[in-house]
Order: sequence, then C-alpha cells, then structure tokens
Amino acid sequence: MKTYLVGGAVRDRLLGLPVTDRDYVVVGATPDAMLRAGFKPVGKDFPVFLHPQTQEEYALARTERKTGRGYHGFAFDTDPSVTLEDDLRRRDLTINAIAQDDDGALIDPFAGAADLRAGILRHVSAAFAEDPVRILRVARFAARYAERGFRIAAATQELMRVMVRDGEVDHLVPERVWAEARKALAERTPSAFVHALRDCGALARILPEVDALYGVPQRAEFHPEIDTGVHVEMVLDMAARIAPGDALIGFCALTHDLGKALTPAAELPSHRRHEQRGVVPLQALAARLKVPAEYATLAELVCRLHLLAHTAFELRPKTVLELFEKLDAFRQPKRLPQFLLACAADKRGRMGMADSDYPQARYLTAVFHAALEPKAQPLLDAGLRGPELGAALRRARHKAIATAIRTRKKMGIRNLVWVLAPWVFVAITFKEWILVLDG
Repeated sequence: MKTYLVGGAVRDRLLGLPVTDRDYVVVGATPDAMLRAGFKPVGKDFPVFLHPQTQEEYALARTERKTGRGYHGFAFDTDPSVTLEDDLRRRDLTINAIAQDDDGALIDPFAGAADLRAGILRHVSAAFAEDPVRILRVARFAARYAERGFRIAAATQELMRVMVRDGEVDHLVPERVWAEARKALAERTPSAFVHALRDCGALARILPEVDALYGVPQRAEFHPEIDTGVHVEMVLDMAARIAPGDALIGFCALTHDLGKALTPAAELPSHRRHEQRGVVPLQALAARLKVPAEYATLAELVCRLHLLAHTAFELRPKTVLELFEKLDAFRQPKRLPQFLLACAADKRGRMGMADSDYPQARYLTAVFHAALEPKAQPLLDAGLRGPELGAALRRARHKAIATAIRTRKKMGIRNLVWVLAPWVFVAITFKEWILVLDG
C-alpha cells in the first residue's frame, strides 16, 4: 500500500499558510491490512483509521455512488483497486483535490495548484452536484479566501444554482448546515458566505430570515448603505475584524436585525420596534438549525437590547441596571463584553463608519465595574436574607451606577472646559485687539 498527504494540508502549504491538520489517503490497502499495521478504526460511513503514533487520520482510497437524496445518500467503494485519481475525483473543489507523496511531489490531476494561483474555487467534476453539503463548503471557502481575491468559478456557480432548483439543498440536515455556518462565521470575511449562498438561491432555502433582509431600506442618515442585507454583511465582516475567529459574535451579527424584514411597508424606511419583532424569526432560525443554547441566548439578547447600548449615554441609572440584569451580567460577567462587541460591530458595520469609535462600550464597562463594587457579605452580616437581601443588593447597585454616571458626566464637563478654555481665551484676546484697533 502507498500513502499520500491530501486535502487541506497540501492546499494550505501551497498557499503559505500554517498546516495544523494532516489527512492521508491510503491506496492499495484493505481494512484488515490497516488493523494488522496497528491503525485504530474510527470511520462510520467508510474506513478511516488513526495512526498508532501520530493519531492522524488515514482513509482508504474510495469512490462514491449516489443512492439517494442528501448528505447520507451514498454508497462507498474502498476496494484496493481504487486509484489515487479515483479518490481525488470525488472531492469537492480542485484546490482540495491535490495529493503529495512521501518525496514531496504533487499529484494534481485536476489542476488545483493552478486554481490556487488564480484564486478560483472550481468544482472537480459533475459529481459535485450529488452532495448538497458542497454548496455550503464552497460558500465557506469563499469566506475564508475572499481577502485573497478568490472567486467562485462561473460554471461552479451555475451548478450550485441547478442543485438549488432541483431541490437537492432542501435535504440538508440541520446539524450539517449549522456546522458549516458556524465555521464560516469564524472566517475572516463571513459576508462572502452569505453572498455566495444568496447568489445561488440557497440562502432563501437555508436562512430565509436573513435572505428576507435584502431590499429592505433603512434611513440613510443612520445607514448610508440603505439596504438592510448589505448592512448585515458589513456587520458580519466588522464582527470578524474586532472579534476574529469568534463565531458566537458572528452569529449575533448575522441575526441582530432580523426584525427589519417584518417592518410594515407604511413605516419604511424607519424600523420602530424592530428589535422586538426580530425575536420570533431568530428563535425560529435557532430552533430549525439546532443552534447551541449559548449562541441562541446571546443572539436574542443582542437582538432585543442593542439599541440600549447605542443610546447608553442617555440612559437613566435604573435602565442601565435593568440592562445589566437582562444580560445576567452579574452572574455571567463575560456576557457584557460579548454583547458590547456585537453592538460595536453593528454600529461600525455601516458605510463610512468602519474606523469610527464606539465609546458606549467603554462607558458601560466602567459603569458595570462600579456596579460590581457592592457585595452581599456586609448585607448578610447585617442579618438580611432572601428577598430582602436581593432588594438591598439591587438598591446598592443602583446607587453605585448613579454615582458612576454622575462622576463621568462631571468629568466630561471638566474635560470640555479644559478643551474650550484656550479657545475662549483666544476669542477674548481677539475681541480686545479689535476694540484697541477701533479706538
């Protein structure tokens, strides 16, 4: 038997990227031969083995035959007669269908290296159309390599559209959709994932709540980009910029404005109460894709409360306390910075605002730290228990927040005076010189 390094490890090496995972394909072997060599079987659908020392994956070379709809509708052939080229042919993209032998020589029957140099995501063969997951994977690779100028080949785009029209995409299982979406949200340009899915028609089938945002206008003074779908794309990329690799913040960015698709036409381009309207479609999306509770919970909080963060400087102490309580920030302190990252992405994900500041985050963080100062122990020592203890602690937090807000406002006025004072002096001096000249 002979082994070859395949897939992502070869691709990333050619791109000059770090290689973290290595997968191998084994040609001319049987499962019994692998077991005798000490490999441990782990594959369910087809034989995959772990190397006894490195624990890296070694899969027997295989071919696939379509037997039904969806991701699981395949029969696999791992006969020792299956060649390396047979195995590479059933892969999704040419850039993933490159192998490397023990001497470092490339085996590249589908010109994947050339497509890497040209920045093209191209399907290997017509067999691409047999697996709807490949639509998601192409969109995810678009998100990964968009900043390098990669584009989807026209023929591949058309094939993806045909797959959508034929209903193949409707057989995707929720777990696989979420797995690919989560990976895409952690890439550097997640908007390319959404754009690729929308271009082939899959977004309307997989994420109809997001697709419905395109063409929905917003007020130009707040959103120069106008289109809500475009805004969401910009927020996604801003989230990737300020919270790189964080799919949780990315999911909040993706879903924060779903309510704008439900704004009555007579109210457009304003979107009053969109934060409340967005909860139902968000919950539907999360339930359908079986999104983890951590993601669904934070996304709903961002959807409901992001306007409060934007207007932080105008909020009364009572409202600020209620915001912290709704976030459950006193029990889960990490919630506040996560929430504020998503809100900052929303504010900066607008045309002309990518490099703007978001001082609301610093303000709310400072006020929250003040609210953490009151402790329960002195109240317990005073004999308070149960509801009385909770009410007393809440009053102490409210007082601490009010004090912090007053202090920051005084500091703001003092700083403003220091900034304006030189200009006032110049103005007075200038006026005196004018009087002298007139005299």
